[in-house]
Amino acid sequence: MSERKNVLGRISDFDIRLLRVFATVVECGGFTAAEVPLGIGRSAISVHMSDLEARIGLTLCRRGRSGFALTEEGREVHRAALELFAALGTFRDGVNDLHAQLRGELDIGITDNLLSMPQMRVTEALARLKRSGPEVRINISMIPPNEVELGVLDGRLDVGVLPWIAPIGGLDYLSLYEERSNLYCASTHPLFAADHGQECDLLAYDAVAPSYAVSGEVRARYAGLNATASASDREGVAFLILTGCYIGFLPDHMAEPWVARGLLRSLAHLSPGFDTSFVAATRKGREPGRVLERFLSGLRAS
Repeated sequence: MSERKNVLGRISDFDIRLLRVFATVVECGGFTAAEVPLGIGRSAISVHMSDLEARIGLTLCRRGRSGFALTEEGREVHRAALELFAALGTFRDGVNDLHAQLRGELDIGITDNLLSMPQMRVTEALARLKRSGPEVRINISMIPPNEVELGVLDGRLDVGVLPWIAPIGGLDYLSLYEERSNLYCASTHPLFAADHGQECDLLAYDAVAPSYAVSGEVRARYAGLNATASASDREGVAFLILTGCYIGFLPDHMAEPWVARGLLRSLAHLSPGFDTSFVAATRKGREPGRVLERFLSGLRAS
């Protein structure tokens, strides 16, 4: 009998990363649909998939005009990958659970500029967690929403706090709070001194728009503006508004310190604002360890 060929040898972090990309593509049903949760383009996804197929010596999927479809080998590799991810999570959580005292780590991803929210639910939940487990190590990553979702999906993050845009099948969501945003201009902008009753054509003024993913309602608000600049996060939007050259939407809690100093003015009388729902996301089907469960309990209690 011939000896079974050892294709992978030791499984490296790179192999696990490729398998997580593969699992996300399968979860989304194709390369294009996986671009948002993975935060990379279709060509990069294709390279990762080719690397994985080359490393394991199997064709995992068919892609072309007929669409995306797993091969028989692809289905088996996907099943084995899910078992691997579950085993990794179980191992880490199981080791933590060996200790009578709450120990371990919480890896949490948070989108930018939430610290000034009046409802400090995340801060309060972290404080509760630290009080109940002084030896717990908390690791916070401030990253864009799509990277938060990807991190939770591939296991790098235990939980993510991000705006609700569209649900992803592999995640569970816990509602946290609503955030109100309005249109703003700086004190050096022509609209700052405009009367409330004065009619203005907003298309006559340069505006800054987000380059990150937003809901359909937010896109509709920006359709009425002359977007000549973009920003990758809300702090970048604030930077450009404060130049006095642009108008743009900011969360009210974020703008409030500049409003109080007379550096920003709300233009809510010229354009309707919008509400954004924020949620805590965890991976669907994952049995939370004690550290994550304690943090989620703190969010619910807050």
